[in-house]
Amino acid sequence: MQTLLSHIYSPKDLRKLSKDQLPQVAEELREFIIDIVSVKEGHLGASLGVVELTIALHYVFNTPDDLLVWDVGHQAYGHKILTERREIFHTNRQKNGISGFPKRDESIYDTFGVGHSSTAISAALGMAIASKLQNNITKQHIAVVGDASIASGMAFEAMNHAGVTDTNILIILNDNAIGIDPSVGALKMYLTNVKKGTEKQDNIFEALNFNYAGPIDGHDIFAVVNELERLKSVKGPKFLHVITTKGKGLRQAEENQVKYHAPGKFDKRTGELTPKDTKNLPPKFQDVFGHTIVELAKKNKKIVGITPAMPTGSSLKFMMDAIPERAFDVGIAEQHAVTLSAGMATQGLIPFCNVYSTFLQRAYDQVIHDVALQKLPVIFCLDRAGLVGQDGATHHGVFDIAYLRCIPNLFIFAPFDVIALRNIMYTAQLGLEQPMAIRYPRGRGNILNWEQPFSTIEIGKGRCINEGSQIAILSIGFIGNTALEAINTMQQSQKVALYDMQFVKPLDETLLHDIFARYQTIITLEDGTIKGGFGSAISEFASEHQYQNQLIIKGIPDCFIEHGTVEELQDDCGISVNALRTLLISLL
Repeated sequence: MQTLLSHIYSPKDLRKLSKDQLPQVAEELREFIIDIVSVKEGHLGASLGVVELTIALHYVFNTPDDLLVWDVGHQAYGHKILTERREIFHTNRQKNGISGFPKRDESIYDTFGVGHSSTAISAALGMAIASKLQNNITKQHIAVVGDASIASGMAFEAMNHAGVTDTNILIILNDNAIGIDPSVGALKMYLTNVKKGTEKQDNIFEALNFNYAGPIDGHDIFAVVNELERLKSVKGPKFLHVITTKGKGLRQAEENQVKYHAPGKFDKRTGELTPKDTKNLPPKFQDVFGHTIVELAKKNKKIVGITPAMPTGSSLKFMMDAIPERAFDVGIAEQHAVTLSAGMATQGLIPFCNVYSTFLQRAYDQVIHDVALQKLPVIFCLDRAGLVGQDGATHHGVFDIAYLRCIPNLFIFAPFDVIALRNIMYTAQLGLEQPMAIRYPRGRGNILNWEQPFSTIEIGKGRCINEGSQIAILSIGFIGNTALEAINTMQQSQKVALYDMQFVKPLDETLLHDIFARYQTIITLEDGTIKGGFGSAISEFASEHQYQNQLIIKGIPDCFIEHGTVEELQDDCGISVNALRTLLISLL
């Protein structure tokens, strides 16, 4: 049988085929995605689940003139392959390759850059209003949203607005009952009842003034094409409910949808994951958090855990399994997670609100207004702080120090290792009178024997890691280990001191006065943005006290960092072991 996908360069080529050929395209597209992702890694399950929908959208609509917006973008691999990127798809998420998410400057078919959820309806509505103002009544505007994403407040805000417009917008609900973890909440129950035919209440989407269609089988490509063709001629806001299976076409991905969301390398023939030798490897920071909160919560009944839709990734799943009545997955709702935690704190509970660094940005007002202003002792555990690698600019947790440092009443701590993470969690649950943010990186620490007895950490105190005679490096968090490695590989290591400052706020001013008195050259090191970050805090201290020392600030430059391995990106930013060693040698 002649292959079809190899002859499809763009949607124009796809639209030359007959409908009867589309199932073959779907089969070949799934196989292509599996072939590449099994070797290069990436987001698998979501893209496999929307293969038929992706083909149907580009077959029926005149993309890129018609505007297609993908929510989050985990599911957009098929879209990328069909839109002039098939031959370079093997570079997906690799340094200098294509992004793992839709990206406007990568392709005209990527109408809106995404990576965080629940933005698609707002963006598509904005586009639809623009078309109306420009008297273009034929252009189509389509937002593809998952059932986990549509439960977010922003998605409801957009639907609330769209329902009272006469814009040409189509919202497609890709309903597979899962985001990264299983979907939660009352809306999930409603959609489940709709699919089972047991929902007796008024249709919520029709109540919001949408022309509702569905639910239909999202893997019946003929049904999807026919329904899309019908909806093209329907005026005003429209809503199509499509039922899909995440991981469709790979048995293991269908059966274990959480693990196969982004499974790493696997055997494309069998679907089995490539085994990793984790013996004698240090634990991941998130797992240490997960085990530690369970250990603490069993002794302290006031501790509660909250996460917005990331129980597995954050390892709060350990507490949800062990103490389910005190662990809460609130869905993709970062703002709600923060203010929920604030409400709990007013009643004497000790909330550990676990949010990825890049996602806490979405709840900034709540951190300031609902938590810090009221001095409520919420403990923010910011997972994935710093550079995170191949997910790129939307996911790097490099802004948290800068955007949190300006907020009054907020402690900011970054652990040098997993022992420090355990100890600060222990310290925080003993009782705080104001909130604290604890930021830690993705991945493994560097200590095997981590289950040690707890000890308290004095708030606002740093420590000396390595004595030195000429140059002092002041680091914050796990990146300090990079500095230590650089020092230890130098012949003149005895000339370089390393201080783990631990707290960005409050700074250990007593220690800083001593350092500025002892060392003429001081280097600050962070895996956050230089502008407004830890180095800026040290610079402000030096200026306030009129120190004239040579101060060198190393961190993330004032630009958005693209995707690549953490090591590659650290090298580009001048904060890798080699870059730091080279800098130190030049200064000695």
